[in-house]
Amino acid sequence: MSWYPSRYGPDDEAGALNQITAEGVVAAAGLVRSGRVFDLAHTLHADVPVFPGRTYTQVLQPDQEPVGSNRVHWVVEQITATQQMGTHVDGLNHLHDGDRTYNGHRLADIRTPYGTSRLGIETLPQVVTRGLCLDVAAVRGVDRLAPGDVITPEDAEKALDGLAVRPGDAVLFSTGHGSLWYDDPAGYAAGEPGPGTALADWLVAHRVALTGCDTWSYGPYPAEDPDAPFVVPQTLNTRHGVVVVENLRLAGLVAAGVTEFLLVLAHAKLCGATGAWVAPLAVV
Repeated sequence: MSWYPSRYGPDDEAGALNQITAEGVVAAAGLVRSGRVFDLAHTLHADVPVFPGRTYTQVLQPDQEPVGSNRVHWVVEQITATQQMGTHVDGLNHLHDGDRTYNGHRLADIRTPYGTSRLGIETLPQVVTRGLCLDVAAVRGVDRLAPGDVITPEDAEKALDGLAVRPGDAVLFSTGHGSLWYDDPAGYAAGEPGPGTALADWLVAHRVALTGCDTWSYGPYPAEDPDAPFVVPQTLNTRHGVVVVENLRLAGLVAAGVTEFLLVLAHAKLCGATGAWVAPLAVV
């Protein structure tokens, strides 16, 4: 059975974000009681842990002389980097099944010098929806899951503790691995725990719009099957259009005991890009 065109039609570029409805946004807004805001992003700079081959350079451009009678002056920086590092959201053009992206587009047909002509990050809607943060480390009784540990549907159900996952939700998984971002950057980037293939199927069955982890990719590394690396995000992205957020900072939510919240995730609309840096906000 072919996995394309998608359930949302052959011209769709929003993927599972189609599951977010106006009614769902209103219901999610009703979760705000105290007005407390949690910033789920790490600070981005040249020394953050990165996937091999990705770099970040930021320099301040040369000073200019003040102008005008008021002697106004300014400085600006120049950044050279990929959006595929730091806390970021993946576009549906990022991962492929062979030569095909989400909705079956051949990469050769949409590739351009600047990015892709379809499925660029600018085509993804901005996200306001119900968020769920599932503390899998607590469920397992550990501070931090180990690289290669596989999160299962049973782990998710235990962490939900009676809450139901609804279509259009954003489901985030706290593994404790995020603590290594600061304490052991090399260890953070060397491997990771993450949702396994069975949990990916579970998320699709629940029609989630978006998912993410406190890890540098999504899914266990080393992988469940050594011959199928990164199959979890690949399957979610290409076959189902489920949007993935990486390198989330979830420790604050977990420490506050927050499971359910209003999630606001807006991204820069970079034409043809494969991802965008984000600072997701959880509001309770």
